[in-house]
Amino acid sequence: MREIALFGEDIGHESVLSSLIYRYALEYGITVNIRTLSARGGITKVYYEFDSFLRDINKARISTPDLIVVATDSNCIGYLKRRQQLEKVVNKYGALADLVAYAIPEPHIERWVLADGDAFKNVVGKGCTLPRIKCAKDEYKRLLALSVRDAGIRPILGGMEYAEDIIKSANLSRIEKNEPSFEKTAKQLRGFFQRWQ
Repeated sequence: MREIALFGEDIGHESVLSSLIYRYALEYGITVNIRTLSARGGITKVYYEFDSFLRDINKARISTPDLIVVATDSNCIGYLKRRQQLEKVVNKYGALADLVAYAIPEPHIERWVLADGDAFKNVVGKGCTLPRIKCAKDEYKRLLALSVRDAGIRPILGGMEYAEDIIKSANLSRIEKNEPSFEKTAKQLRGFFQRWQ
């Protein structure tokens, strides 16, 4: 069994990435155990908890997982800049950098949930369209909730309560084509699963 540690800003990152990881685990025939170590509190908390976790591994206080996934929205500063910020944390701990995969939705995780209109329709009953990238704060939260409402459903958690099922039924190749930031994450995750085979 492969042990995977997951850090994310919020429940959306946890839902989407856990579903994606379990899909790859099934595809590659590998058993995984995902421990979500941060899924609340935003980017500042992710940095702090991620750094603390890496420090504890480095000092042999806790066991080393097979993979550490760290997820945070780019918030329109760009994938590369956000990744460089996360790498500054990782680089303090040398060889642990080889265990990290970066999931940096551009600009927000809700966009990945909207990226496959057919999967969205399969889950909520009506498709959605993927809008052009917009950088307004909470714009994708609003668009996701609106798309769920358009399907005649009241979104209790803004629509993210459907993220897991959408990712489970999504055409991942289509999302990769539509979303370069998703493609970068998918390639990293598949790389770990391929090495584990």
